Amino acid sequence: MTVKINILAVKSSQIGPKGNQPNLPLVVEKEREIDGVVMGVLSDGTPYLNQRGLAALCDVQNAHIGTISSQWNDVDQKPRIQRIKAILEKVGKIPATAHIEVLHRGVVHYCYPADVSLAIMEYYAIDAGVNVSEKARDNYRILAGSRLRDMIYSQVGYDPRRGKDRFAKWHERLALNYQSAPKGHFHVFNETHTIIYELIVAGANIGEKFVVDISIGQHWSKYWDDHNLSEIHGVRRKYPHRYPDDHPQSKANPHESWCYPLAALGAYREWLQDEYLEGGKFKGYLAGKVAKGDLPPSFAQLAISALAPGQIAGPGANVT
Repeated sequence: MTVKINILAVKSSQIGPKGNQPNLPLVVEKEREIDGVVMGVLSDGTPYLNQRGLAALCDVQNAHIGTISSQWNDVDQKPRIQRIKAILEKVGKIPATAHIEVLHRGVVHYCYPADVSLAIMEYYAIDAGVNVSEKARDNYRILAGSRLRDMIYSQVGYDPRRGKDRFAKWHERLALNYQSAPKGHFHVFNETHTIIYELIVAGANIGEKFVVDISIGQHWSKYWDDHNLSEIHGVRRKYPHRYPDDHPQSKANPHESWCYPLAALGAYREWLQDEYLEGGKFKGYLAGKVAKGDLPPSFAQLAISALAPGQIAGPGANVT
């Protein structure tokens, strides 16, 4: 398959000896379409939104985003372009073009890098006058800072850390605690593997600030007491739980944590599914982590209406 770069927003890392040539052409490495919005990552790790996706986040038609691209290098700069470039200048360098144009699978993609997308979003959330909308403000609040980049990475399944082991801190805790509960008992920590795996894959930085088993354990303990489950399954016990040395919780090692009779394992798993995961508790926990920046927001959290078919495309033809 031949991949052609038609327009490239030059980055400092791509400047060659003569100062005006990229070293290698960029290609689409990862891509995903969600509700008609295409997002992805280029071969240099640049996360991007397509034109329609960016327009949806800004609550404007595609034509408005296309006009930004077509007017990017006009001699007589429109106030809108001046403002967007001023936003970009505060956080880094102003790119040569607003989007990177890539031919991928026979279709031209207008790839708006995350930093450019965020600057355009900020404009429509704050500075666009009559074109400012509540949806644009909501989306900008959710995705400000590094959250747009992190959301794209998590949605397409791209790990920007590459060689780094995302599971390292979780494995450290496993090594310290996998045999710590007494015979005939289970503890919540060792029953959270699937949930932790899904969170890590979704982009959660599992570590000292993201300890979901504490949340699960607290809710399950309350449920155990409220429903007198000791009378049904037997008495629960304490066991010593330890945290790795780089966790601030390690200063209090070993922690006394509850473990439960194996006879209650089925009841626990039913509660976990019905009460914690589907009953809203897990959703509340994740919402708190998103608010703190410990977990990238999901596409479903954004204030995007259904995309109208047939919206006017931006510059060029046959685009995504």
